[in-house]
Amino acid sequence: MDLEKRPQTPEASPTTAPDEPRDAPPQARETPVAPVAELRASDADRDRTADILREALAEGRLTAEEHAERIDGVYLAKTVAELEPYVRDLPGAHDDRDPAAAAHSGAPLPGEVPVGPDENLVAVFSSSTRKGRWRVGRRTHAYAVFGRVEIDLTEAIFEHQHVVIKVVSIFGNIEVRVPENVTLRGTGSGVFGNFEVDTAESGDSQAPVVFVDGFSVFGNIEAKPKRGKFIEDLHKYVGRYTAKHLRKHLG
Repeated sequence: MDLEKRPQTPEASPTTAPDEPRDAPPQARETPVAPVAELRASDADRDRTADILREALAEGRLTAEEHAERIDGVYLAKTVAELEPYVRDLPGAHDDRDPAAAAHSGAPLPGEVPVGPDENLVAVFSSSTRKGRWRVGRRTHAYAVFGRVEIDLTEAIFEHQHVVIKVVSIFGNIEVRVPENVTLRGTGSGVFGNFEVDTAESGDSQAPVVFVDGFSVFGNIEAKPKRGKFIEDLHKYVGRYTAKHLRKHLG
């Protein structure tokens, strides 16, 4: 007697999903991103921390000795995490900068001055001078500690409309001179010292804008236009500068 054969149904594998392809590639592994605190500190990061310390000094939250000690550490810091302890106990470290307040003071808005290579002028028991025919970068840092720094822009070549000069004078002297037909603005403070910027607004909306920012402790900082000195027409210069680089890249 023949037995009735029952159709055999294939059993599903317990380890393989019905809709999952057998040759499915493994999930791509995400590259770990370093925490913000471990990132290398930029000059802009150090400048922001120095600004907080300057405000704290002006408000009396720090003594001149405390400020000098912290500012030295700020400019030696290599990572963002190393900057944080210097301003941890100050209110400015927990407040975002108000763009409206920045615009009211004449300071460049965030991102208005692109990050790029900075020029540093340092005078410690010495002098440092920048004058004559030279190309002005977007950012220049000047430090005078028992020394003298002179920055003369009257014959300089402006390749950027917005220029920021950060100045720190401790028992020193810093002088900034600009042509009459550029816009000069500034903000800063002096503790047992002098911080003076003779602001001026150019009649040309496309003229260079020089912004001087910093502080002095038992020192002197002066920025003012130099009478009788003018830069060449900015529009003509920018046109020649652009044409020169186009010829360079296009051959």
